[in-house]
Amino acid sequence: MLPADLPDALRDALAAPLVDHHCHGVRRDELSRAQFELQITESDSPAPPGTTHFDTPLGAAIRRWCAPVLDLEPHAAPAVYLARRAELGAGEVNRRLLQAAGVVAFLVDTGLERPELLTAAEMGRHGGAAADEIIRIEQVEQDVAELADVAVDYMDSLAEELAARAARAVGMKTIIGYRCGLDFDPSRPSRGSVIAAANRRLSDPKERLDDPILLRHLLWTAVDVAHQRGLPLQFHTGFGDSDLDLHRANPSLMTGFIRALQPLGVPVILLHGYPFHRQAAYLAGIYPHVYVDVGLAMTHTAAGSPRVMDELLELAPFHKQMFSSDCYGVAETCHLGALYYRRSLAMALKSRIDAGEWSAADAARVVHMIGSANARRVYRL
Repeated sequence: MLPADLPDALRDALAAPLVDHHCHGVRRDELSRAQFELQITESDSPAPPGTTHFDTPLGAAIRRWCAPVLDLEPHAAPAVYLARRAELGAGEVNRRLLQAAGVVAFLVDTGLERPELLTAAEMGRHGGAAADEIIRIEQVEQDVAELADVAVDYMDSLAEELAARAARAVGMKTIIGYRCGLDFDPSRPSRGSVIAAANRRLSDPKERLDDPILLRHLLWTAVDVAHQRGLPLQFHTGFGDSDLDLHRANPSLMTGFIRALQPLGVPVILLHGYPFHRQAAYLAGIYPHVYVDVGLAMTHTAAGSPRVMDELLELAPFHKQMFSSDCYGVAETCHLGALYYRRSLAMALKSRIDAGEWSAADAARVVHMIGSANARRVYRL
């Protein structure tokens, strides 16, 4: 899996257990081929007739690296792979692949909780690891909106419910980039504007929140809770599914908000980033409270991931980078997220060692920081 001629210190560091600081539950149910293929793409559409989502970097990676974990030869055909998956059953497949990732702690975004997905605790049990919760603030708002009667109750309940859920979590996450883009007005909205927007919201509370005023109010309410409890705040940035306008997911668009948070010291964690990971690296280098990962970019670029990792390492301080798999739906994405993180980092650091730019000891120290130590510090694990 790793280059054969790595220094021992670096090899040992790369083999150390990881803290997966951002992931989701994987499915507990048995999947048809069509269902499985939709879990290995960010698209919400099946592949065109006569084609398959296995013909992607991620699909090829599953056949190469996940097949042996299920006792198959590398590069097993999709039909063979899926037949073996069905033979073993979802529980055994999940255990094998989650444990193969070598993760010591999962920090699970529970904003997508559904009956078919493993809970945070179940992720930990299947993966032989600890598990903690990251609360998604938009899901909290949805729950509050459906119960509130008037705008003032909505505002009070939102603050109370965020605080209550944060008490049992290690961090908070927002998908404001999906809902209105990262080019939002960074200021706190006025109370009057929030009340007016809340009244509109409560007229149809089951609708997805996309009002920019209420999204900003939700975000700043979460900032207050995060500040009080010493929690970091994760932001989805960069690519995602078809519900996203990619050009509005560039993290540099939220520079004004990042500046506004600096006096509070609330850690801002820029997730994923790709193809804007260089902009995220810049922000992490400039602002003391900003952190970065490349998350699911490692999984979806697969064999191309060393280039992405190398570009992140160009500028981002090493004490500002973290590992995440951003696994979701199928446990293959957890195993591959960890595998390509290790492979990509190994290749990037080996090139620096071979060029005489780094020592093996420094490379090993950086690996420990990115793989677990930075997350332990920021999330207070």
